[in-house]
Amino acid sequence: MPQNLDTLIHQAKMVLDSNWTGEYTRPGPRLYPHQWSWDSAFIAFGYARYDQKRAIQELRHLFDNQWTNGLLPQIVFDPHFGEYFPGIDFWHAECSESAVCVYKTSGVVQPPIHATATLHVYRHGVDRPGARAFLEEAFPRLVAWHDYLYRERDPENEGLVYIRHPWESGMDNSPLWDAIMLRMQLRSHEIPAYRRVDTHVVSPADRPESAAYDRFAYLVQLFSRLNYDEARIREDCPFLVQDVLFNSLLCQGERDLAQIAQLIGEDPSPNEERAGKTAGAVNRKLWDEEHGTYLDFDLATGQPIRVYAAAGFLPLFAGIPEEQCARRMVERLKTTGFDLGGEGMIAVPSYDPLGFGFSPSRYWRGPVWINIDWLLMRGLERYGYEKHARGLRESIVNLVRDNGFYEYFNPRTGVGHGSDLFSWSAALLLDAMSDSWW
Repeated sequence: MPQNLDTLIHQAKMVLDSNWTGEYTRPGPRLYPHQWSWDSAFIAFGYARYDQKRAIQELRHLFDNQWTNGLLPQIVFDPHFGEYFPGIDFWHAECSESAVCVYKTSGVVQPPIHATATLHVYRHGVDRPGARAFLEEAFPRLVAWHDYLYRERDPENEGLVYIRHPWESGMDNSPLWDAIMLRMQLRSHEIPAYRRVDTHVVSPADRPESAAYDRFAYLVQLFSRLNYDEARIREDCPFLVQDVLFNSLLCQGERDLAQIAQLIGEDPSPNEERAGKTAGAVNRKLWDEEHGTYLDFDLATGQPIRVYAAAGFLPLFAGIPEEQCARRMVERLKTTGFDLGGEGMIAVPSYDPLGFGFSPSRYWRGPVWINIDWLLMRGLERYGYEKHARGLRESIVNLVRDNGFYEYFNPRTGVGHGSDLFSWSAALLLDAMSDSWW
């Protein structure tokens, strides 16, 4: 391996070491001091390549704070850390009788990539008995997590689950949510009192605008007022979306849960059946034939959300599209503003640069995110687009090597934004530089 890449691997491990608390890994040293759900799953992909014990502990700490109804919380709070918004007192998760955890948590979720991460840790485990023991330990937690989603978030039994807050998508202020945010015409007394901390840590130009945060906070207040009762939330919540990324990761998670079941002697058929049902529903309801991609669905209006984001291509990660649809998706990636394999973008941006409201530096409104490009890279590999996958892999490595371990990057210049020393950028770089695991 060239010396500069060997050095990059060493630097990535140093980033993870610096953010390791002994129980979990902080996503970023200043901006994100607690444990985030899908961050920890992505981080485990990197640890699995060189530190099995830490990968297991990362996921175990999250599972130990799962709600009794199966909800896997977006944030597990560090009780020793001071000021943060939205903090423990803002969530009032104790309003739910299900929030019986070791530590305090938030009351929303993040995309379900945890079964996939757990299986990945097993596949690369050097200590085979320890890896198998962790599968047996994690299996009932993962089953409860997925059962919660299908039971509480799929009331029509379609095979598609909904999210009820932009934070649950992982793509907080994406243009995907603009129309819904505009519909939420809040009066001053409906906006909870709060003080943001994020804009004092990094540039306000990198972060979601205050109008978005007002609506984020309103939804959190609504959930706590309704005691986190999912049936009541469904009746009153203005944000109910069947999200492409969320359901794609759930579909792959069900497939991986079926493999875990086989490995530990459990029946894989329930998970195989749910994976097939979700894949069929994604293809039937979320596929956009005209544009050759997938679209989120707004349950409030009963209409697709016609906004084109990189997440619309991530059913490739779960093997959902038929071959013909996959070819159309790759062609669209090559011939639109996403510019896969072209010269206009350093890597694939999170939102179409030709779309309304694109920003190369403001959070989820256009920058490159390593996790999105990593998922897309794995999806391209899955369908045999090795040349495109290799190019995207090289873009990920070069972007971090040339600009640092940032949270996200300007797709035109490569300049890093948001948190520095960002953990999943380091972890997924380590995985991208290793052998393919499909």
